[in-house]
Amino acid sequence: RYLISDILWIKNSNIVLRGEGAQQTVLHFTRDLEDVLPNMGNTTSGKIVSNYSWSGGFLWVKGRTKSETISAIVSENKRGDRLLTLKKTSGVRIGQRVQITMKDDSKKTLLSHLYSEDSGGTKKIIKPITVSFISRVTAISGNNVTLERPLRWDIKKSWKPTLKTFQPSVSEVGIEELAITFPVKPYKGHFTERGMNAIAMKNVSDCWVRNVSISNCDSGIFLSGTFCTIDGLRIDGSRKATKGDTGHHGVTAGNDCILTNFDIRTKFIHGITVTNQQAGNVFKNGKGINLSFDHHKKAPYENLFCNIDVGNGGQIWRCGGGKELGKNCGARGTFWCIHSKSDINWPPSKFGPDSINIVGVKTRTTSTTALQGKWFEAIPPQKLEPADLHAAQLARRLAQRPA
Repeated sequence: RYLISDILWIKNSNIVLRGEGAQQTVLHFTRDLEDVLPNMGNTTSGKIVSNYSWSGGFLWVKGRTKSETISAIVSENKRGDRLLTLKKTSGVRIGQRVQITMKDDSKKTLLSHLYSEDSGGTKKIIKPITVSFISRVTAISGNNVTLERPLRWDIKKSWKPTLKTFQPSVSEVGIEELAITFPVKPYKGHFTERGMNAIAMKNVSDCWVRNVSISNCDSGIFLSGTFCTIDGLRIDGSRKATKGDTGHHGVTAGNDCILTNFDIRTKFIHGITVTNQQAGNVFKNGKGINLSFDHHKKAPYENLFCNIDVGNGGQIWRCGGGKELGKNCGARGTFWCIHSKSDINWPPSKFGPDSINIVGVKTRTTSTTALQGKWFEAIPPQKLEPADLHAAQLARRLAQRPA
């Protein structure tokens, strides 16, 4: 059992912090982040609060993404396309990871696109959003490149599409086989947090958290990386609750990351969070006592929640985010095989556009399956096959690859 009073920084690649199991290796942090590295800020409504309410951790893996422009993209493409036409292909090589970026116009047409043209109020999104998509290059022919992965959105010239390099400064870092604990302090409620946060991974790629237990935290894991994995996470605690909540954020995702085999045994205001154009995440094969699928506005889209027992289920659509920042969920958020004690119905209209998908929930609502509208299949989750949609899709995709 190690008593630790400062942040443990990891700022280089190829480092693994490994214990001998959560019962054998315990990192006990004795202070708040705000005491160690003061970082006060304010919410979108102007309330003064610690920035550690939504960021930072005592195990802090910190990198930066270096990107250099390769070429402008001169083709216009549809979602699902793989073939792009560049102004020039010099500097591109087969097998390279590249990054496609686009920036919104003054009419917020890209933002609307991420909401299937049903964004809700967005007056407080003043700065034009940018989107990013990372893929390997599988072929080059003339000025054309073929991507390994299909595009998540259309490409339009008015959004200034650009192909860039993808060079994260920190990758292949793991935290595994240990427990992280904090002093048992009463939870005083929303935006009172001073940073009893376990793990933060920022601007990293291909990192992981494996078989880690966290107790009595304000927030569990803040993951703003890409292609990262959390496997075998348990969060619990014995803090005195406020309004039934014992912490702020359980797990906050990045992009193209996966959270699997998790057990959240305490109640957070936001159980699992996606926000700020985060996409491609998978949350599966887990459970909680009363989980919320927090879609925190600014167009988190195309994320999959599957084979999860949310416990009570009464707060599954409990979401945060300030006013006029768009609907909570963006296009094609998918909820598949969700077990609960309470009935689950289609969420309120302010949650997201009709392009979201809900399949396999306990409900008394009848099915609605409109290709261009709501997709709600009232199948009891225990009868839905496959329960793990992600694993089934992965197996199918790998089977289609040439030898």
